[in-house]
Amino acid sequence: MSTIKELLDGVEVEWKQMKDVCIDFIVPMRDRPKIFDGDIPWCRIEDIEGQYFNESKSSLCVSEEIIKKMNLKVYPTGTVICSCSASIGSYAINTRPLITNQTFIGLVCGNTLINKYLFYYMNTQTKVLQQLSTTGTIPYISRKKFEELLIPIPPLSVQKEIVRILDTFTELTAELTAELTARKKQYNYYREQLLSFEEGKVEWKTLGEITLPTNNIRWKDNDNTYRYIDLTSVSRDTNSIIETSEINAKNAPSRAQKIVFKNDVIFATTRPTQQRLCLIDDEYSGEIASTGYCVLRAKTDEVLPKWIFFHSTSINFKNYVEENQSGSAYPAISDAKLKEFKIPVPPLEEQVRIVSILDKFDTLTTSISEGLPKEIELRKKQYEYYRDMLLTFPSLRAAGEAIQKSEAIRKNNTTR
Repeated sequence: MSTIKELLDGVEVEWKQMKDVCIDFIVPMRDRPKIFDGDIPWCRIEDIEGQYFNESKSSLCVSEEIIKKMNLKVYPTGTVICSCSASIGSYAINTRPLITNQTFIGLVCGNTLINKYLFYYMNTQTKVLQQLSTTGTIPYISRKKFEELLIPIPPLSVQKEIVRILDTFTELTAELTAELTARKKQYNYYREQLLSFEEGKVEWKTLGEITLPTNNIRWKDNDNTYRYIDLTSVSRDTNSIIETSEINAKNAPSRAQKIVFKNDVIFATTRPTQQRLCLIDDEYSGEIASTGYCVLRAKTDEVLPKWIFFHSTSINFKNYVEENQSGSAYPAISDAKLKEFKIPVPPLEEQVRIVSILDKFDTLTTSISEGLPKEIELRKKQYEYYRDMLLTFPSLRAAGEAIQKSEAIRKNNTTR
């Protein structure tokens, strides 16, 4: 894009630390309010909507009285709110005054920095933040480390133009995503209709009755290398495996036990309402899954593997696991309890007909190689490409690194 090249050509940019361009760094209190009877939202990471914090989806709101009593920190409208613990890499701008828990820090811009420009820039800094975080059970980034982060500061007019360009890409992606969401709702509606049968019309069986037992791997004297499907390997959006690691007898985690084969349905029994599930294809047949998955291997003379798969995506199944999970911090459901779930088992010919219809909907809404999902993925990559081009300022990257290095040397000398 020639306009982008023209925009960046000859631009004077200063690298500054965040503390020089932000007028406040808001660190929330650790205490969680016990009374929610006000009108100032108390938000969590799941309340982020696109680029913004608009409200508490759980309707958790705090009163001015509680805020004063507990000395809670309120983010003023327009604060760039960044995750500094646990899920590092989440960013949002609040559209109204609100409060969050301590997993966030708020960056309030001064008059040389546009908050949306800062928001987009922070999205390029996730790897940097991860490197800065403490190592431990829960990573954490201190206020001081945020204050010392470097950011390129071009003139306000350039910041505005960068924001305008990136907003254009973001809005287009949002439109496509909204259309995909509408199609998914339509698919979900028809899926529920097609999978519903009246009692007495067909036979109902538990998952345990229509699945086969499976085996665990014997690591002793095993010299093979496998791909490991852990609880983060399966995408909740596409119900497919997106990333695995290589393991062998020497480095395999203790949970790497379950051998899976083509047409097995795997369902994550840890935090089951997140619905991490997929149907194993040829690529991952013979690989190893975590014991955090229940493996459902169909008795193919009774049910199609996809019949089990589609029922495991149904609202009835989701409600069942939610009602039967146990534990608070890490809720889970046992394999035995999961296999007590009952589904209708019509003749195989009827299963084939229904699965064929659902496959067409599924391809349209979840395939990463066809239709809207592919278009959305391409738009996201295009956005990330131009975002990085606009916010890296290549000619000044070395200067920024030099500043960072000299600052580190200065601090080292000071502490001697």
